[in-house]
Amino acid sequence: MKKFNIRKVLDGLTAAAAASSSSSQPGQRPPDSDIVETLCSDHFQLCKTVRHGFPYQPSAMAFDPVQKILAIGTQTGSLRLFGRPGVECYCQHESAAGVIQLQFLINEGALVSALADDTLHLWNLRQKRPAILHSLKFNKERITFCHLPFQSKWLYVGTERGNVHIVNVESFTLSGYVIMWNKAIELSSKTHPGLIVHISDNPMDEGKLLIGFESGTLVLWDLKSKKGEYRYSYDEAIHSVAWHHEGKQFVCSHSDGSLTIWNVKSPVRPAQIITPHGKLPKDGKKPESCKPILKVEYRTCKSGDPFIIFSGGLSYDTVGRRPCLTVMHGKSTAVLEMDYPIVDFLSLCETPYPSDFQEPYAVVVLLEKDLVVVDLGQNGYPIFENPYPLDIHESPVTCCEYFADCPVDLIPALYSVGAKQKRQGYSKKEWPINGGNWGLGTQSYPEIIITGHADGSLKFWDASAITLQVLYKMKTSKVFEKSRNKEEKPNTDIVDEDPYAIQIITWCPESRMLCVAGVSAHVIVYKFSRQEVTTEAIQMLEIRLHYEINDLESPDTDQIPTLGTSCPGPNSQTANSQSHPSTSSSSSDGLRDNVPCLKIKSTPLKQGAGYQAEVVIQLVWVNGEPPQQISSLAVNSSYGLLVFGNCNGIAMVDYIQKTVLLNLGTIELYGSNDPYQRQPKSPRKTRQTSGGLCDINEGSTTLDDRCKSPTSDVRDNSFSRSRSSSVTSIDKESREAITALHFCETYTRKADTCTSPCLWVGTTLGTVLVIVLNLPPGGEQRLTQPVIVSPSGTIFRLKGAILQMAFLDTTGSLINPAHEPWREPNVQEEKDDKDKCRKLRPVSVSPSSSQEINETQYTVICSEKQAKIISLPSQNCIYKHNITETSFVLRADIVGLNGSICLACFCANGHIMTFSLPSLRPLLDVNYLPLTDMRIARTFCFTNNGQALYLVSPTEIQRITYSQGTCENLQEMLGELFTPVETPEAPNRGFFKGLFGGGAQSLDREELFGESAAGKPSRSLAQHIPGTGGIEGVKGAASGVAGELARARIALDERGQKLSELEERTAAMMYSADTFSKHAHEMMLKCKDKKWYQF
Repeated sequence: MKKFNIRKVLDGLTAAAAASSSSSQPGQRPPDSDIVETLCSDHFQLCKTVRHGFPYQPSAMAFDPVQKILAIGTQTGSLRLFGRPGVECYCQHESAAGVIQLQFLINEGALVSALADDTLHLWNLRQKRPAILHSLKFNKERITFCHLPFQSKWLYVGTERGNVHIVNVESFTLSGYVIMWNKAIELSSKTHPGLIVHISDNPMDEGKLLIGFESGTLVLWDLKSKKGEYRYSYDEAIHSVAWHHEGKQFVCSHSDGSLTIWNVKSPVRPAQIITPHGKLPKDGKKPESCKPILKVEYRTCKSGDPFIIFSGGLSYDTVGRRPCLTVMHGKSTAVLEMDYPIVDFLSLCETPYPSDFQEPYAVVVLLEKDLVVVDLGQNGYPIFENPYPLDIHESPVTCCEYFADCPVDLIPALYSVGAKQKRQGYSKKEWPINGGNWGLGTQSYPEIIITGHADGSLKFWDASAITLQVLYKMKTSKVFEKSRNKEEKPNTDIVDEDPYAIQIITWCPESRMLCVAGVSAHVIVYKFSRQEVTTEAIQMLEIRLHYEINDLESPDTDQIPTLGTSCPGPNSQTANSQSHPSTSSSSSDGLRDNVPCLKIKSTPLKQGAGYQAEVVIQLVWVNGEPPQQISSLAVNSSYGLLVFGNCNGIAMVDYIQKTVLLNLGTIELYGSNDPYQRQPKSPRKTRQTSGGLCDINEGSTTLDDRCKSPTSDVRDNSFSRSRSSSVTSIDKESREAITALHFCETYTRKADTCTSPCLWVGTTLGTVLVIVLNLPPGGEQRLTQPVIVSPSGTIFRLKGAILQMAFLDTTGSLINPAHEPWREPNVQEEKDDKDKCRKLRPVSVSPSSSQEINETQYTVICSEKQAKIISLPSQNCIYKHNITETSFVLRADIVGLNGSICLACFCANGHIMTFSLPSLRPLLDVNYLPLTDMRIARTFCFTNNGQALYLVSPTEIQRITYSQGTCENLQEMLGELFTPVETPEAPNRGFFKGLFGGGAQSLDREELFGESAAGKPSRSLAQHIPGTGGIEGVKGAASGVAGELARARIALDERGQKLSELEERTAAMMYSADTFSKHAHEMMLKCKDKKWYQF
């Protein structure tokens, strides 16, 4: 019997619904296309894959010294677990309450988290995606501190009321054994001692529990006799406590910057009081108070002095000094300055046993925005080079782009130039956090992420196989002069801070051309080179792109909406090409005029291997008005052209000849085909064009004449324009900005019989205009002959601002824009070969370069509201789909998946949608993520093979997939946190310690805390909540059956080996016992008849 598939039925229903909404123009039927659409809804599923970057707002940290796994909790309830480089995991508490403390069940594959909402959670780390096994919610008391002794199943929980409760971590239930605050302190204090800040058992006696109260009181509680054995009191508040491993001394850190060292059996006064950073007065009185020491650790070494490590405690007069970690070792004191405030720190030790010499080898320091690991084994305490991608936010991320399935030689090329940038002075030892195992990566294609930052820097990341590793860093600000102080700062800046911030990144992986647009209305073109070069002077172009906005009067407001106009001011077409910084000039009224926002370096610039600046383009001030920020950008390496636009207009640059080809207001692109009635208040001023520029006004025909075309009536007649809900300001309402640009080789007019190079321009009003490019032949002629730019007169209309454009061939395959293959630009010998190749090769490498009229192309145009498929050269709209009515699309990309292509959209209401091409049939619609922050809108991007990402916090990148195949294989790709490791042997107590009881004393906690001895706990105190860890574990195992079976087989083999070893050991023990019995019997017979005095 054939299996019934409800998904296929739903697919058919969505296709039928799509047929009604995805319709052609009125009176026209979609042509019978030969395109076979292979994608269906079965190919799509949305899920999160991995999260990269530094945990945002960290609050707690823990380390498993046997598994070598680090856990970090945050104020938003998330957990990040780190093993060896490439093994990372992200988990989230549902309540999103802040994590106040983390405790590993050492070498057990489990973790306890304590949250600010007074909930304890037990996480199962023995599965690739950790899940909660149990939860315990405290109702009457607030949790302040937790302690889980090594190899114990009983967790001590301290509360705000000063009480200590005990939780069984196996069943996650409370014990009836409670240490009440009043019984703990008895008559040692007349007032409440405050909340509990510390709990720990004596390293040498598990039956003695040290409880620290905030007020400065400590109690050594005897668990067996249920009473306080010793009580210690100090005038200053306690922040933390640490034991010496012998259990005879402990050290406390206090709010006045002091450390007190106590002998356990001398509770009257501290054995020693130290104020490490306090200045000693001459009269020998008490040292001055310092800032609180927030945490202290006391670590001993077998051969050498102990380490006392603490955070805080600096003198109050050190204003402006950075946060410090202090390491006291013997007579030396090292103060390690940190870049950010310290949240927590942990010393990494060789042994998990608190009763043994700890032998610390490193300190992990968790800062507010960084993770630092200090090597304690080398002089000077160098730091380890951090292998995790935790510096994404080194400067705030302002934009990012994602490229999957890149050319295979790109990552090695970027890595080779990036390797030269590595800092020196790191520790020579291997990274100490090295637990877990890598996943079985099934994705073999290269992936690259580029992040743009507020300081003008860019970072290239290798994102292949769900990992992230920095490849190469570059600074765009290197080409500009920097002011040394605020007085020297130029008053031409259009932003108060971060004048070099990156807004748009355009990158061609095949040609390695890079183009970036910055917040100061500047664009820089980069070429990739493996060789270092010194540029005598950076080529610069200054463009005067400014248009006055006037109110408009419309005779018929029902049909034509009222719009702003743009009247060119004097010299609006002027562009200066120069290789030196311009000097500021003023207009006749004393206003800033014809001056860029940034000043380019006039001295020779040394550019290292990697991306090297080719030309810098800047928009200039006009009559006191600053230039508008750039809204769209495109570059084509085959044409040698760069184009960008803003809310004033569009500019095109020939970066080979370093000339400006086009500099027009958006309205002027329409010519006589302008669909809006724009009537300026004031008469237009005559325009003065700069000499020698090859632009749209060259030749005898005027712009209006050129724009006339028999296809000028190609418009959607049923369209009634509604303003995009993403644009709300009055200023933007009155301007028509350029929002999308796309170079291609296609049909520009209805009558065309072959394709030609052109530029498609999309605007905020939903208009698409086509500009024809007449390129000179390659070789020397390309360097001398001008590029002719002219309008085609072709106009298309959609609802909402245009976001994305692409072209398909007759088979439905994506036509990629033409590009030049990359060649080393700084090698002289290759120049002739390059010119020859340019002469022989056609300008375009697209498959449509020789199409005849009967070979159709399809253009995909997506706006904030709808998508259209238009057949070319007929210019018929064959498919149309309204994507959203109540919201608007933020990001749209045409991406490849499973050998086909689709349109992927992310809407402001949080929906992620995909549509088949060319029919625009809905394939996926998931309400994933509501737009809560503009950061998400600014950074969200789709790429090929079902991958996407966005900046989920200021420091973290979240990667997601919308591919069913990737979702199914994700379990295999993820790394394993828990690996079977034998627990180290307990320290040898020695003969005399064993004989006289000097070693660590064990405690039968089950006997003390079990229900039979302690009774039943209060039911109202805490509520047990079962978790989903077991179910999730079963799901995880089911999704990777082959891998799990293989691991089970290996585990069985290991178990068999261990059993055989156990049998051998048992046999050996039996033999030795038998031998011992024989020897004992012989000795007994020998001594049987002897008197006592004969021995």
